[in-house]
Amino acid sequence: MSRDPVPLYAPRSPEPEAERSGSSDRELVEAILQGDARVAAELHDRLVTVIDQTLVRILGRRENDHDDLMQSAFEQVLRSLLQGGFLGACSLRTWANRVTTHVGLNAIRSRQRERRVIDRDSSVSGESGAAVSESRAESEVETRRLRRHLAAMNLAQAEMLILHDLYGHSLTEIAGLLGVTQAAAQSRLVRGRHELRQRLEKDASGQRKGGQS
Repeated sequence: MSRDPVPLYAPRSPEPEAERSGSSDRELVEAILQGDARVAAELHDRLVTVIDQTLVRILGRRENDHDDLMQSAFEQVLRSLLQGGFLGACSLRTWANRVTTHVGLNAIRSRQRERRVIDRDSSVSGESGAAVSESRAESEVETRRLRRHLAAMNLAQAEMLILHDLYGHSLTEIAGLLGVTQAAAQSRLVRGRHELRQRLEKDASGQRKGGQS
């Protein structure tokens, strides 16, 4: 059974104390590159929370395939580390955040291709008052619409919006994470916001025309 949707935009959580104990990020990565399988459990424990929370924020809730998506995200993080994709310009948590963002956006696209309904039950429950307030229902519909547009956008620009506007990473931090200049990161952010604004305005225009017909 699905849980309540989670708002797309939320402040970034502080780094947990547990992450500052045990092996450092660099030590973990070096052990993985040397083929030390014993650190896999420590890596999983360090990243499981950020992978879970990222998927929930991108998709809105924990669906039946949530555990599969978490496993896929962790495997992609590990594969990327083994391929030398982690450059140490950010924390492993931030790196896992970025990789999991890709997994979440691709999951939305896959569901659209399979003709699953992303906006599940967008209608308000008919029960009087107690179930869901009208304002909350409208907010949830808007949030799902926003997710749908992000999934349809250029991946690099959608990623910038999510990393900067959703998780609160600075342009300097994101530039280091992506291996681009700060100017390039700023350009992606501006283009992404512009495209998203156009999509939302087009949506609103279509709704107004539909209401007038």
